[in-house]
Amino acid sequence: MHMHIESRTMKEGAMQWVQAVPADFNGVPPQPRSGHTAVRVGRSMVVVFGGLVDKKFLSDIVVFDTENNIWFKPECTGNESDGQVGPCPRAFHVAVAIDCHMFIFSGRFGRKRLGDFWMLDTDIWQWTELSGYGDLPPPRDFAAGAAVGNRKIVMHGGWDGTKWLSDVYILDTMSLEWTQLPITGSSPPPRCGHTATMVEKRLLIFGGRGGGGPIMGDLWALKGLFEEENESPAWTQLKLPGQAPAARCGHTITYGGTQLLVFGGHGTAGWLTRYDIYYNDCIILDRASVQWKRLAVSNEPPPARAYHSMTRIGSRFLLFGGYDGKSTFGDIWWLVPEDDPMAKRALLSPRSRLSAVESTVQTQDSASVDVKETKQEHFTPLGEMRMRLGLSTMAASTAELNIVDESSDTELLALASTLVSRDGDKTTERSILVKALRDYWNNSTAVSIRLCELGPLLRDYHRLICQLQGHSLLEPVGFHHESSNSEMQMHRFYHLKNANQMHCRTKFISLEHIGG
Repeated sequence: MHMHIESRTMKEGAMQWVQAVPADFNGVPPQPRSGHTAVRVGRSMVVVFGGLVDKKFLSDIVVFDTENNIWFKPECTGNESDGQVGPCPRAFHVAVAIDCHMFIFSGRFGRKRLGDFWMLDTDIWQWTELSGYGDLPPPRDFAAGAAVGNRKIVMHGGWDGTKWLSDVYILDTMSLEWTQLPITGSSPPPRCGHTATMVEKRLLIFGGRGGGGPIMGDLWALKGLFEEENESPAWTQLKLPGQAPAARCGHTITYGGTQLLVFGGHGTAGWLTRYDIYYNDCIILDRASVQWKRLAVSNEPPPARAYHSMTRIGSRFLLFGGYDGKSTFGDIWWLVPEDDPMAKRALLSPRSRLSAVESTVQTQDSASVDVKETKQEHFTPLGEMRMRLGLSTMAASTAELNIVDESSDTELLALASTLVSRDGDKTTERSILVKALRDYWNNSTAVSIRLCELGPLLRDYHRLICQLQGHSLLEPVGFHHESSNSEMQMHRFYHLKNANQMHCRTKFISLEHIGG
């Protein structure tokens, strides 16, 4: 199969995950959801449509303007029915962009599979229903689609409520006619929840759930989509070398120049129970070497999920939403090259599954309140420090963290006395004891800290930060100088509230510079 080499690709070396913070954007991001679509339209827009949260299907449009770094909700006009402008709420639909138009087909609303056909003109934000133009494909959800050049759209497979599908339809966006593609020879098993990606003159499909329910990990290529090629439509199964992704559905495949990035999705594990397992790994299909590779990622990934969206913006990838079998996510993550300025924040941000899940299902009203409170807190030194570090900007108050005075922290003093007496020193002066304990911690590694020390360590850490803030040592201007890195390091754990959370962090983060 011919692989065309594009000039822009994921850079060599490791990538890093960075969780987005309110300071990354203007405007209000979309509410949590899964089963939505997020497509690039034109040169500077990512259009998010539909999805599902708490059994509620959505029909809103939220747009990310990549040039101005702002989220906004356009006022759309067009076909209206029962007070609804545009398509009815839905999830697990197909959305494909051609020029300034976004085409929507299929999906699910409640238990109903949809077969209507819509177009959104993003120049004037107007919806037009195109369901009356010719014969449409049968209703379905979990189908996969892609743009064929700058005029046609191809759609494959899905689930119609009774059976898995393997048909291929072509839409001519000029004539608005759908045509079922006649294909001879072997073809992929019927499936839904897979991905469809155009690579040069071929349509690649990967994964999905098949007839009878098994999760698949096969890769197929379809030729014959371009009339000028004068090829008969035919499928070819591709068995590539390398570290292939595990079988999965509900994943994403995103272009990265000469590479295709596979992220997330879910499969099954266990021989008897066949329970769901959700993924957060990154695998690339390298078109230059035509093989699978594991993408080198140098830090903790986001929580595992499926039915999310992943969009490429320049050299960065934007991850939004998804579902892990229990929670619907509303968090936003960046996957960036190591030399991206944003990557520096990844080294300082103590991101884990706990902090990410905290930003899952919430109402749009609460999101608006958070934005207002965030902007107010941004003007305090500690507030701005937290925003720069990528921590929650709703900083814990002194009372909330239960700051204990040093002289009243009997556990801290007892620990210090034990340490000093072990070295043969019988001093009882509090300042000397505490300094010795802090020196000990400062020279310790994360794995050498004992569990019994975590409580006193965290309380003393909070005290030191509050003292620094009280002495006006945390000026916002420091963010513009490289010398502020030590202060940023010192604040990496300020959001932790108990020893259990501290214990989780010590598994993979060094605790140096705490009491220096």
